[in-house]
Amino acid sequence: MKKLLATSLLATGLLTGNSVYAEDYAIDTEGMHAFVQFRIQHLGYSWLYGRFDKFSGNFSYDEAKPEEAKAEVAIDTTSINSNHAERDKHLRSEDFLDVEKFPEAKFVSTKFIPGADGAGKLEGDLTLHGVTKPITLDVKQIGAGDDPWGGFRRGFEGSTKFALKDFDIKKDLGPASQEVEMILAVEGVRK
Repeated sequence: MKKLLATSLLATGLLTGNSVYAEDYAIDTEGMHAFVQFRIQHLGYSWLYGRFDKFSGNFSYDEAKPEEAKAEVAIDTTSINSNHAERDKHLRSEDFLDVEKFPEAKFVSTKFIPGADGAGKLEGDLTLHGVTKPITLDVKQIGAGDDPWGGFRRGFEGSTKFALKDFDIKKDLGPASQEVEMILAVEGVRK
């Protein structure tokens, strides 16, 4: 699901690019210049951070028609990594992601609302834990330009929050831990 968010961010940032036609981008997961991260409060005392190590995605963008930007991201939920093997095993279980039943999360954008200075809101459908719900990502372009290998890249950041129960994750971690925040930092390589 975090992957999904990352791709969404890329699409919104493209709205401020220098192209005059639709460009297709792939999220750079090979060089690991993209991250799908999350955080949730632990008992109200601290933050628990984690990420998904395996995801893929792409987006397209037309500077003349930013409202038509599109993004799609697929996340391998089995790749969850909170830097603690036993906790990761629990997060993969039926209490949370139930990865045996739902090994993939997916985000597909439905609308982009451009804002000022490369920011905007990317709306789309997130499928997680077998449930599909609309979410909105707050996104901002970090930069764009030629890379040292002859390609062209765009980088974005973004975030969203949603309630675990909205995706039928019923494990109750207490009142401070009802929502998870997804944090995305992504870099796309023009195809």
